[in-house]
Amino acid sequence: MTVMRTRLPLFLLILLLSLPLATAAAAPGRVLLLGDSLSAAHNIPVAGSWPQLLAKRLAEREPPLELVNASISGETTAAGLARLPGLLQRHAPQLLILELGANDGLRGLPLQQIRDNLAAMMDLASDAGARVLLLGIELPVNYGPQYRDGLRAIYQQLAQDKDTALLPFLLQDVALDATLMQADGLHPTAAAQPRLLHNVWQVLAPLLDEWQATDDG
Repeated sequence: MTVMRTRLPLFLLILLLSLPLATAAAAPGRVLLLGDSLSAAHNIPVAGSWPQLLAKRLAEREPPLELVNASISGETTAAGLARLPGLLQRHAPQLLILELGANDGLRGLPLQQIRDNLAAMMDLASDAGARVLLLGIELPVNYGPQYRDGLRAIYQQLAQDKDTALLPFLLQDVALDATLMQADGLHPTAAAQPRLLHNVWQVLAPLLDEWQATDDG
């Protein structure tokens, strides 16, 4: 009987010590989305926004993935850069979806400043072990071709220089359809959100497959 009393507590101790390890192994991977009002459900129901639709799709993957949407309406690249270190430390994502630059462009901020901020965020993510998906944006035509072309080129050049996945224009097949845009002409409607998810998923899905295949290997 004495032997049984000593073995049982030892067994229970080993079992209890193994539980945290099993829980950590089963935790889903994490995707961090850092964006502005285009990703923050501006004037539409949150449940129908493209990030929420994406979160559901990621949760259904095998293995599942968790989406952390840290997007804030009005966010600029400078503000995003200031917040990103804390977000990376808190959430430890395997992937960063970076959707910033529209508010900088609408304010006519220097293109070099926008590029530098985006590049710094991409470097921070890479240093933290996270891959990056860069979402590009286009400005209205009244901003003039030189500035609009310059902003567009920033995303293309950064994706090439840093070997990063790129969606050239988040609002592809949406921005020029008045039925899919709100009255301000800048933000997509609730009806447009599945289209935005489609645009993102076309680039994101292969990236996730590649990343998870690498991890499995």
